[in-house]
Amino acid sequence: MKRLATITRWAGAAAMAMGLAACAAKSPPTPAQAARAVSVVRVEMRPIAGGVVTSGILIPRNQVAINPDLAGYRVSKLYVDEGDWVKAGQPLAEMDSSILRAQLDQQVALANEQKANAAEREKEAARVRGLDNQGVIAEEQLQQRFYAATSARASVTAQMASVKEMETRLAHMTVRAPVAGQVIQRNVNLGDISGGAAAAWFVMAQDGQIEVNADVAEADFAKMRPGVHAKVTLADDASVDGVVRLVSPHVDSTTRLGKVRITLPVRPDIRSGGYARASFIDLTRAAPTLPETAIRYDANGASVMVMQANGRVAQVPIRTGDRGGGYVELLSGPPVGSVVVAKDSAQLLPGDFIKPDWSDKPPAS
Repeated sequence: MKRLATITRWAGAAAMAMGLAACAAKSPPTPAQAARAVSVVRVEMRPIAGGVVTSGILIPRNQVAINPDLAGYRVSKLYVDEGDWVKAGQPLAEMDSSILRAQLDQQVALANEQKANAAEREKEAARVRGLDNQGVIAEEQLQQRFYAATSARASVTAQMASVKEMETRLAHMTVRAPVAGQVIQRNVNLGDISGGAAAAWFVMAQDGQIEVNADVAEADFAKMRPGVHAKVTLADDASVDGVVRLVSPHVDSTTRLGKVRITLPVRPDIRSGGYARASFIDLTRAAPTLPETAIRYDANGASVMVMQANGRVAQVPIRTGDRGGGYVELLSGPPVGSVVVAKDSAQLLPGDFIKPDWSDKPPAS
């Protein structure tokens, strides 16, 4: 009986040991063991392109307003419309010149009459020329004939000037383009009377060149200089390369903004009066940066998930600055060298364990 009891006790102990071993084998992994692999990056110093971003209105580099030189005449012909390209001297509009032509014919007839009269007076003066002091004809009569010839010549000169004036006025009945370029506005219609409109008949952009008239903050104005390259984004999100042509010497005392002119290429989608944003890509500077995908946003603002030495993550608030090339500048936040979750950080909670995945970029040595 004693032997049987001993065997029973040993069997019970063995069963208990086996049960404990089985329980130990099925125990759940620790949080550190259960951590999932997460893509991480380091906060690095990186050149930020487009350190200054501004906006402005698209305006012609040289805007040309065109009005008729003569008032009181009716528009009889229009040769161009908005959007047309014209050469210097090309006709834009023509006014009814029938009255001026009749006046010109009258002035030409008067000039011919004056010429005939002058020729007759010249003949009379030529017949008595050389008879001075010979007693053949009175001296007073001689001087009268010479004066009449001189006066007739002067009358011809004056009348020809009147003819020239009428011809000039007639030529100005056609409104011509003073420069080559594109017509961007037409504010005249057939039948309008010249001199009665406040707006210019035509507005042109010389050579079709359009610029960004950008406002730059006073603090950034010292960085501006002619020749700086800019990436200009139009209202439809199309991008175009531009170059600073002019930096204004004046800063507005109220807004603390200065004007910068950015030259753009001639393109049909760059229209005067439109809106554009400019990022000055030559003004690069080194700054602590992270990929834009590392930034998470919630009700408390922007933040990042930083991996701590124990493998847990902590949520750290940040302030962002300029952006460029897929990276964002950190004005405040984790220091350079910190390991930060690169993407999908919104799926993590503060205190979660992670396994750093450096597949996007290996850790710095």
